Amino acid sequence: MGKCPDCPMGLDPSQGLSLPQRDLGVADRDTALLVSRAGLSDNGGSGLRLSCSLHLCRRIGFAIARRLARDGAHVVVSSRKQHNVDRAVAALQGEGLSVTGTVCHVGKAEDRERLVATVLEHYGGLDFLVCNAAVNPLVRSTLQASEEVWDKILDVNVKSPALLLSQLLPHMENRGMGAVILVSSIAAYIPHVELGPYNVSKTALLGLTRTLSLELAPKGIRVNCLVPGIIKTNFSKVLHMNEVFWNNFKEKYRLQRLGQPEDCAGLVSFLCSPDACYINGENIVVAGFSPQL
Repeated sequence: MGKCPDCPMGLDPSQGLSLPQRDLGVADRDTALLVSRAGLSDNGGSGLRLSCSLHLCRRIGFAIARRLARDGAHVVVSSRKQHNVDRAVAALQGEGLSVTGTVCHVGKAEDRERLVATVLEHYGGLDFLVCNAAVNPLVRSTLQASEEVWDKILDVNVKSPALLLSQLLPHMENRGMGAVILVSSIAAYIPHVELGPYNVSKTALLGLTRTLSLELAPKGIRVNCLVPGIIKTNFSKVLHMNEVFWNNFKEKYRLQRLGQPEDCAGLVSFLCSPDACYINGENIVVAGFSPQL
């Protein structure tokens, strides 16, 4: 097993070999997941579930898809770009995992409708939705953002999870139980300079989580939110490749390492499992402890 300088004891979490598997019991940056119980009772209770991943072009989403598949889920990955779908499917199928894929832009209603239709056609239903779609086309002061930039960020980062869930809710209700996981950012608590609209969008997801958790609890559907800190991905590369940032980071975060996508994937798997059946409406930070929170 390869070594990773960012991880304790030299473990490489990207290999996933040291992570315990979890029985899901029921189911990038830029990602959403749909999960289905389709066909469980007919195969002797194998515990297989369906997970559908949207915009799987960042490492967090890929790690989530891999972890859920290793834990017994049937995974459907999607991205705005076909080559991202093809690469993810090939990599995961190469590990012997149950994965398929489709193209989807969550900011477009017709793409969301096609995604839902595809999932229902192949699996007949779903149990879980994990929304991690995110964009940030602006790096400048908040008041310099155009209306077009505001619309793009809010459409993808905030509106798309709610709109997609509204399309999926009837099918989740039919299952009798389910879970929704939104993905915010530490920027919701500690805003990044010159990422104003992005910060606002991630803060909005905290409120969306609390609101949906109240509305959907009577239907047996739990809603929680993953709040990643600085995770080592292409999305955060502009930060962790900066020497000044890295020196400041090491002074404040005593674990002395960046987060890994697998740190997020493990929590998502837990929240999708029966072990988390009494956890609802929580915004859970995965940031190695920030003294500023």
